[in-house]
Amino acid sequence: MSGATDAFVRFENVQKSYDGETLVVKDLNVDIPEGEFLTMLGPSGSGKTTSLMMLAGFEPATHGEIYLDGESINNVPPNKRGIGMVFQNYALFPHMTVAENLAFPLKVRKTGAAEIEEKVQRALDMVELGSFGGRRPAQLSGGQQQRVAVARALVFDPRLILMDEPLGALDKQLREQMQYEIKHIHENLGVTVVYVTHDQAEALTMSDRIAVFEDGIIQQLSTPDALYERPENSFVAQFIGENNKLSGTVREVKGKTCTVELDGGGTVKALAVNVEGVGSRTTLSLRPERVEIAPAKGAVQNQLTGEIRELIYLGDHIRTRMAVSGNEDFIVKVPNSAGNVPLAEGAKVKVGWEAGDCRALDPLAV
Repeated sequence: MSGATDAFVRFENVQKSYDGETLVVKDLNVDIPEGEFLTMLGPSGSGKTTSLMMLAGFEPATHGEIYLDGESINNVPPNKRGIGMVFQNYALFPHMTVAENLAFPLKVRKTGAAEIEEKVQRALDMVELGSFGGRRPAQLSGGQQQRVAVARALVFDPRLILMDEPLGALDKQLREQMQYEIKHIHENLGVTVVYVTHDQAEALTMSDRIAVFEDGIIQQLSTPDALYERPENSFVAQFIGENNKLSGTVREVKGKTCTVELDGGGTVKALAVNVEGVGSRTTLSLRPERVEIAPAKGAVQNQLTGEIRELIYLGDHIRTRMAVSGNEDFIVKVPNSAGNVPLAEGAKVKVGWEAGDCRALDPLAV
């Protein structure tokens, strides 16, 4: 791993315990280059928010060092770190106007009146609320309040912005709109963003890289496409996107591929990503859009027979739930296009996929 001076933000052997016994964050090591949008993603209790709070200075690290621009900030109070923060509950002052809310962090920093006015207007224009400076937070919609919170985090030109579930209180359509707005603000400003969410679609949409947390450990740190296409273990495969899993025993390992005898019947070939060798247990990971219904004989390496249990029309594709080799919830996304094989509930059909689209991983804990 590169030295502290090579990364804008660096966690080095960081641990956190609240009771002196249980580690909520276990030996966290991660480098974040300047200008990156890094998302900490994981379920509740995985350690992602605690890691963000240690970076913000609201929680002390039990062990290890946190660096900002090459300097240790373990003993620097939150208000001296020069970090912008955006929370889920907006944290706006209700008795102040929007402009006064934005001016507050500048006044604390003893900025001159003319400069405050200029920076407040610039920040409001950035989030397309240029004419809203005179309104109170209660006069704004939830989406507008969240934009004000983003503008307030940007107004004093911080080099680092931390966001903790900032879109969690918004409805689905507004949340998706705000994802793109925050992504575009980041692209335009080049500011470093560390973002916390439990929503994997949000993480895939916005991030340069995603750190997937579980049990206080980063399970995988990769770009969105690598996380989705090349999960390194069963937890990541299940947590990121939709995933079909099939359990079995490794019967042969040959180069990068292995042959797996499935518990529910049948034998398939898969990429030997994370297997212990012949005789070991494995969980296969296979994305629904990589499965073909009724493939021509010999068209793909793996073919099994399944039974269609449910068909759901979703416009651009037909979500097909099947029973395949003991998995009663095996999903195939069939594109809605001309020439499709007619599908019917209860029908038995062949399903197939390439070995390269199927990843043999560690056995999934149950």
